[in-house]
Amino acid sequence: QVQLVESGGGLVQPGGSLRLSCAASGSIFSIYVMGWYRQAPGKQREMVATLISAGTATYADSVKGRFTISRDNAKNTVYLQMNSLKPEDTAVYYCNADLSLGPGLVPYDYWGQGTQVTVSS
Repeated sequence: QVQLVESGGGLVQPGGSLRLSCAASGSIFSIYVMGWYRQAPGKQREMVATLISAGTATYADSVKGRFTISRDNAKNTVYLQMNSLKPEDTAVYYCNADLSLGPGLVPYDYWGQGTQVTVSS
C-alpha cells in the first residue's frame, strides 16, 4: 500500500513560518515528481510548488521568494518551508507524488489526506 502522510500544519500569525513534511511509504520503485497543492474553502485547488527528481523546482507566482520546496530522497520525503506567511495562504495543503511501483509500470499520481494551514491574528 502506498501512502502519503503530511504533517506540520497549524495556526500561525501573519509573518510567521511553518514547515510541512510529506513522507511516502510503501513498495515504491521510483518517485519522479513530488509537490504541494492547496485548496481554500470555495476555491479551486492550485499548485503551490513541485520538485522533480533532478532537482528542478517550480513555484506559483504568489509564493515565490517565500516558500521553498526540498526533498530527502533517502526518506522519500518532500518538505515545504513557508516563510512570511499571509492570511491568503490559509488553505488545506495536499502532498502529491507521481511514482511508479515497479520497472515498466505506468506512473500514477498519489495524494495525501491534507493538512490545515491557518494564518490569522
